[in-house]
Amino acid sequence: MKLKLVVLSGAGVSAESGIATFRDANGLWEGYDVMKVATPEGWARDYKMVLEFYNARRRGVADVKPNDAHLILAEMEKEYELNIVTQNIDNLHEQAGSSKVLHLHGEITKACSSNGKQHIHEIGFKDIKDGDIGADGCQIRPFIVWFGEDVPMIPLAAQLVSEADVVLVIGTSMEVYPAAGLVNYARLEVPIYVIDPKEVTHKMNVSNKVIHIKKGGSEGMREFRKVLNV
Repeated sequence: MKLKLVVLSGAGVSAESGIATFRDANGLWEGYDVMKVATPEGWARDYKMVLEFYNARRRGVADVKPNDAHLILAEMEKEYELNIVTQNIDNLHEQAGSSKVLHLHGEITKACSSNGKQHIHEIGFKDIKDGDIGADGCQIRPFIVWFGEDVPMIPLAAQLVSEADVVLVIGTSMEVYPAAGLVNYARLEVPIYVIDPKEVTHKMNVSNKVIHIKKGGSEGMREFRKVLNV
């Protein structure tokens, strides 16, 4: 029987592919105030600006390719029962070949109704325009979980972590909740590996054994795979 490996991935795993991390220290995301483009209030205030912002993000990732970290994770499905729980809205895990990817914060290549995230559908890398109407007659919006909105995939993610034999945290600052709290669902005997060049383990309030691989995503994944295969 294959070991159950659950991977909690964040923006750092896609950084090597050229996708900017979520936001910088002064609260800006690609030069925009996060609260103006990633909240329901921002949408209500100026939905055209929000559409423009995400259209630019979508165009910006259209030609981006998976890096070695994504590819190694996809290859490891041959060896482990592997589930990826990601905070990323890109589809690089899927492009790399991973088949079990749970997106906590939505997906940049999907749209939904602005009336309650209904009628979700694929749009690929096309722009969403003012006047694009969904099946319910409402303007469509990016299928993204904004600040202040519920994260509906958290219960399923927590269940996956609770059933894991090994947990890997890669490319996340462990600061964005409720995603950062998922490690607390790991059983006490389950080791938690962390791949990050920075010191982030002090932010993890867990009693589990934590093994920190202080390297970037791709290099860290190569080491992690060797450690598991020993």
